Amino acid sequence: MSVVFVAASQLPTPFGVFTMHGFLDQETGKEHVVLTMGDVADGQPVLGRLHSECLTGDALFSLRCDCGFQLEAALKAIADEGRGALLYLRQEGRGIGLLNKIRAYELQDQGADTVEANERLGFAPDMRDYAICLPMLDHLGISEIKLMTNNPRKVKALQGFGIRIAERKPLQIAHNPHNRKYLATKAGKLGHLLGEIHQGEAEQS
Repeated sequence: MSVVFVAASQLPTPFGVFTMHGFLDQETGKEHVVLTMGDVADGQPVLGRLHSECLTGDALFSLRCDCGFQLEAALKAIADEGRGALLYLRQEGRGIGLLNKIRAYELQDQGADTVEANERLGFAPDMRDYAICLPMLDHLGISEIKLMTNNPRKVKALQGFGIRIAERKPLQIAHNPHNRKYLATKAGKLGHLLGEIHQGEAEQS
């Protein structure tokens, strides 16, 4: 695997002080980071999240998705436990990139859902590659994860790479008028395990 460790530093946040580990994927040139708190290399299952970059949700406060809310909730959960790891993966727009994500948003403004928009642009619904996580976890000495996710495909993908998942911990965020369809599509077409309201809307769509 072409992912290599570069450097680490302290990162004070509103949730607590994390250690930020920087990694470079030499094959793609993408830079990824892992935020850790506490001793994650003691052999015990680590509370963790794989969070794919979402500029609009994470930094620009978009209400079209649940990404920024999930990022904050995951960091808070790790801080509350005093131990954990968040892998921040540079896989914007489920792997299609920022500009293509904006193109997909334009199609969604015209009535397409998030899966249909990706497909109209010639992409699969989810282009993310979780193989890049393995060398980062190995470097940090993390052998088993209590994974914060609503996505069973993510669990299956990680297990396929030999990463042990001790348990799946839901990370559900309250809906708003702007992301109801998005969440219903995640439940209905991408298999995410969300609340009953989104499952119900998915069945009706």
